[in-house]
Amino acid sequence: MTTVARDVVTPTVYRCIGEVIFEAVNNVDEVILASPRGFCAGVEMAIKALAWMVRTFDAPVYCYHEIVHNKIVVDRFKNLGVIFVDDLSEIPKGRPIMLSAHGSAPQVVAAARELGSYVVDSVCPLVTKVHHEVKTRANKGYRIVYIGHDGHEEAVGTMAVAPDSISRVETLAEVDALANFIEPVAILAQTTLSHRDWKDVADAVRLKYPDVWSPGRSDLCFATTNRQGALMEIARECNAIVVIGSDNSSNTRALEKLAKDVGCKNVYRVNDASELPNDLSGIVGVTAGASAPEELVAEIIRLLAPKNGVREVKIAQEDEYFPPPRHIRQLQAAIELVATAMLGGSHDSRRIVDDKKVAASTVLAQLAN
Repeated sequence: MTTVARDVVTPTVYRCIGEVIFEAVNNVDEVILASPRGFCAGVEMAIKALAWMVRTFDAPVYCYHEIVHNKIVVDRFKNLGVIFVDDLSEIPKGRPIMLSAHGSAPQVVAAARELGSYVVDSVCPLVTKVHHEVKTRANKGYRIVYIGHDGHEEAVGTMAVAPDSISRVETLAEVDALANFIEPVAILAQTTLSHRDWKDVADAVRLKYPDVWSPGRSDLCFATTNRQGALMEIARECNAIVVIGSDNSSNTRALEKLAKDVGCKNVYRVNDASELPNDLSGIVGVTAGASAPEELVAEIIRLLAPKNGVREVKIAQEDEYFPPPRHIRQLQAAIELVATAMLGGSHDSRRIVDDKKVAASTVLAQLAN
């Protein structure tokens, strides 16, 4: 049984980060904050890795695809000289390259290593797990039915692992159109899907192929599942729900759809506080997609200015931590050794930075200064 913690938080806990001062024009009684919300472990890892590259190398640093699907985060890195590209041919030879958290096709990873002077793959470990499952099942002769959004970067990268052995589906009609494969069938999925959307399609695949193989643990990201569960916990109390995140974020769109599916008539997906309606009233629920920084939550609450404060409803404690990619860890160790030697310090007594204790939201705020 899930334990739901309901903590009352005063609005003054949340302060707008930046210079914009918002005028409170809504008539909101209370804000209910869904928790967990915002950055997941994979996004935390990717943002901190790119920040290390920005601070270590002269501009420009190149990133293959958006590091995460959030306009605010991407724009902040652009202002620091990061150039985001959708084709490696746009990158001059010898520049540092970051590969996005959504995962890249094997041939893209290989080409980047040939092209770049320093290459970091910031793929989320949960996506890496799915890539491994695709490769393993394909090598064993399976036909893989992959549930994922057409054109989404994660889906494109995953399908490229074994393109001749995989069929992508997203709807019940697409499942119905699949052939009656002679080879054994395996089912895998994009990690950021809505559980509701995934379940109906997965059930249809299992009905069509009764002996289908599936992983012992769901491919769906724990962070995505937690954010959807938290939203469902608060939705029935809310007159309106604000979902913070960008339109190209799959998990954010899933939250928006879920809020509507559970019956909330007033659902608003916003990139930041400037897109918020000024006529909200009653009880407003607030959540954020897995690539949306907490500073955006602070700005939204400041604008809503709830008369009776902020109540946080927490359904899970997320303690997952993904360490920096291997090349970043090597870079960190090298910088620490050089700095210690140049300052005349002792190797044994040098101060080691604990990446786990540094939040990506803090790193982003420091980058803006």
